[in-house]
Amino acid sequence: MKKFLLITYYWPPAGGGGVQRWLKMTKYFREFGWEPIIYTADEGEQAAYDPSLVREVPEGIEVVRTPIWEPYDLYKKFTGKKKGEKVYSGFISEGKKSSLTQELSVFIRGNFFIPDARRFWIKPSIRFLKKYLEENPVEAIVSTGPPHSMHMIALGIKKYHNIPWVADFRDPWTQQDFYDQLKLSWLADRTHKRMEQKVLKNADRIVTVSWSWAKDFYSLSKGREIDLITNGFDPADFESIVTQRDEAFTICHIGSMNKDRNPRILWEVISQVKKENTVFAEKLKIKLIGQVDFAILEAIEQYGLSDHLERLDFMPHADVVEHMKRAQLLLLPINSTPNAMGILPGKLYEYLGAKRPVLAIGPLESDAAKVIHLTKAGTINDYSDAEGLQKNMSNYFKRYLEGELEVESSGIEQFSRKALAGKYSELFNSI
Repeated sequence: MKKFLLITYYWPPAGGGGVQRWLKMTKYFREFGWEPIIYTADEGEQAAYDPSLVREVPEGIEVVRTPIWEPYDLYKKFTGKKKGEKVYSGFISEGKKSSLTQELSVFIRGNFFIPDARRFWIKPSIRFLKKYLEENPVEAIVSTGPPHSMHMIALGIKKYHNIPWVADFRDPWTQQDFYDQLKLSWLADRTHKRMEQKVLKNADRIVTVSWSWAKDFYSLSKGREIDLITNGFDPADFESIVTQRDEAFTICHIGSMNKDRNPRILWEVISQVKKENTVFAEKLKIKLIGQVDFAILEAIEQYGLSDHLERLDFMPHADVVEHMKRAQLLLLPINSTPNAMGILPGKLYEYLGAKRPVLAIGPLESDAAKVIHLTKAGTINDYSDAEGLQKNMSNYFKRYLEGELEVESSGIEQFSRKALAGKYSELFNSI
C-alpha cells in the first residue's frame, strides 16, 4: 500500500463544504492501493462543526494534528463578537450595511494576513513535517486549499524533501470571486500573486475542480498542464436515507448565500407566479439551509415572499441530505461574478446524488450548465431570463401537482467519490 500525505485545514469534526471533498475520497483510496495520512490543525477556528463526520473517517487512518494560532480572538474583540461566535470566511453581511470596523477588518485580513489567517501555522508545520517525513516516508504529498496557506506549507516541505507534490485548488487564489473585495494595496496584491506563482511553478501537478478554472490556471502557470478532478457525491450518503417528499412545493437551497448569489430574478418570477396562481401561493415554500446574507432576506421581503420562507441553520450532513431528498426543487444560484463560468459548487454534485430536479440560475455556457446538461439533472436560466425561468417554474409546478415531478438523470456515476478517488490514484501513480 503506497502512502500519501494530505495537508488540509478542514477535517472532522469540522463541517461544511470545505471538508467534504477529501473526507469522502479518503474512504475509497485503499481500493486503489493508496493509504492517506492526514495532517491538519488541532482545534482550528471552524465556521461549522459536524461531529457526525468523524464516523466517516476510515478505521486506521492516521490523523496527525499540531497546534495552530489564529488571530480570530483579536478579530472578535475588534468587531464586537463574542468569544464563542463563529467567524465565516465568505462575505456575508447580517446587517444592511457593513460597519466601519467590519470594513477595516476586511482591509486588515487582505493586507496583513497573507495568504490568509492560517499563515502563522506555515513555519511550525514545515518544521514539524520536515522531521515527520524523515521518519515516516510517503510517496506523494497533496495540499488542498483554500486556505492557501496549505500550499505554502507544501512548498516549504518541497525544499527539504523531493517528494512529488500535488497542489489541489478547490477554489482559485487570486481569481477567487471575492478577491477584489479584500481592499488590497498594490503591495499586498503583488505578494498574493508572487506566492501563487511559487506554488504553480514548484508543484509537480496542479489540480482544480472545473473546466474554466483549469483554463485560468493554465494561463496563470504559463502553459503548464492542469489536471481536472471535479467535486462529487458519495452514493452511500443517499442510499441509506429513505424519506417522503415534502407536501409543499419546496424550493430548497443548501449552503451559504452571499449577496453575489442573490437570485433576484427568481424572487421576481416567484412573486409574479404567486399573483397569478392562488394554488401556487398556497403550496409554495422557500427553504434556505445555512447562512444567508441580509441582501437575500431583504429581496425576499421586497417581493412579498417572507411568509413562504423557512430558514434553517447549519445542521449535520446526514440531515442536509434528508432535506435535499425531500425537496421538490433544488436551487442553484451561480455567483454573479467575473469567474462565474468556472463556479461549480460542491452542492451541485450533492444535488445529483439526491436525484431531485435542479433549478439553476447563471451563465448558459458555464461549467455548472455543462454538468446539468450532461447529467440531465434539471434546467438553467440566465440571470436576466425572466420569461424562460417563469416557463420552467410553471412546468415544474404543473408536474408537482400531477405527482410526476421527478428527474431522470444519467451519467452521474462519473461524479461519485469512488470514481474521483480512482482518478486521483491514477494521477499519483503517474508521478
